[in-house]
Amino acid sequence: MAIRVITTDDPLRDRDVAALREVLRGGALSAAGQAGDLNVGKIVAQILDQVRTGGDKAVSDLTSRLDQADITPAGIRVPVDMIEKARSSLEPAFLEVIRAAADNIRQYQESILVKDPPPVKRGGRELGLRYTPVRRVGIYVPGGRALYPSTVLMTVIPAQVAGVGEIAMASPPTGGEISPMALALAAELGIEEVYRMGGAQAIAAMAYGTESVRSVDKIAGPGNAFVAEAKRQVLGQVGIDSIAGPSEVFIIADQTPPAEWVAADLIAQAEHNPGSAVLATTSPELAEKVAAIIDEQLEGLSRREAASQMLADYSAIIVVPDLDAACDLANDFASEHLQVMTSDDDAVLAKIRNAGAVFLGMHSPVPVGDYFAGPSHVLPTGGTARFFGPLSCNDFLKATSTIRYDAASLYEDAASVAEFASIEGLTGHARAIEIRGKGE
Repeated sequence: MAIRVITTDDPLRDRDVAALREVLRGGALSAAGQAGDLNVGKIVAQILDQVRTGGDKAVSDLTSRLDQADITPAGIRVPVDMIEKARSSLEPAFLEVIRAAADNIRQYQESILVKDPPPVKRGGRELGLRYTPVRRVGIYVPGGRALYPSTVLMTVIPAQVAGVGEIAMASPPTGGEISPMALALAAELGIEEVYRMGGAQAIAAMAYGTESVRSVDKIAGPGNAFVAEAKRQVLGQVGIDSIAGPSEVFIIADQTPPAEWVAADLIAQAEHNPGSAVLATTSPELAEKVAAIIDEQLEGLSRREAASQMLADYSAIIVVPDLDAACDLANDFASEHLQVMTSDDDAVLAKIRNAGAVFLGMHSPVPVGDYFAGPSHVLPTGGTARFFGPLSCNDFLKATSTIRYDAASLYEDAASVAEFASIEGLTGHARAIEIRGKGE
């Protein structure tokens, strides 16, 4: 059997669910899990230091060695004509698909873009909030085994909608060059600043700057264990979107959905290996059918071995007594993707607090969100949906408070402000208030 089935009366249930919870929160599939016995934190710290002190040469040397590519300092940046050439090689039919997806993403992001709220006015006081876009952003696009050119659309378009003035893109040149598809999507979106660099060295170059790579203010985009750790270590030098981990799905179902559909959705997630896929259902019959059908559907899959391993090691079908129990588990796991397929999806949704993206109904499988629906597929993983949300245009905005007092209002508040300052022992603060006198 490719996936375990856990029932509520199984004495191993608590232990197994606890293990699954650790998987979804990054436990067994954390940076160490992705990189074997390597000390990822120490290796990344060394790479960051090499790039900080060695600049372009360190970036090109590390990229050449780690990505099996012959990159020189002069060859880090991709020529603009090569980017445009990649777009011209796209099939017209697929270009139409890309443009339709881009339109969907842009429309959604524009609809959720926050606006400056009306100021709060109290007499001669005007208290406001203004949003301004980050000046310069670095986008990381994974390459190699985890090649997802769609990430270009899902990260660049939100930044553009926010009004970011400069967007630089970096992607591993596995085998010598960046994925032509990633370059083509960059060209379609008008991105001319693209760099052949991946891993922690790319994060370091964008954070610290080199001779040819100007530093950015924020870095966004998923990557492997070394990329995630590099983003964690440069946080503070630059902003980051989040620290992405292995992909995951949690499915809540009653007896309603066809077992074939549920099995296909679990397998679709398993293709990401590493990752995890969990089904919580109130129907023992559905659980058994899905488990059996998974074995059948794995046959002929292009990534059969990887998907099968992920389903066996890091996934499960859990039979729960009711949908409330399923919702409790889902909130505890706080998964990246949450699918709801029940007879009353809205009632289930009302009980969900923690999820990166919720896919409601029989006809909303995760792949529509991966590529086409509109919301970004860059989502919180490893339980971080408890406090993070999906990447959006608003992540590329900075909020700034504005405070305006007239003289009469300052005089009215002066005694209270000066007293507070004096209690804290900051007499200079009090003087800055008192020196302005009694106002007009």
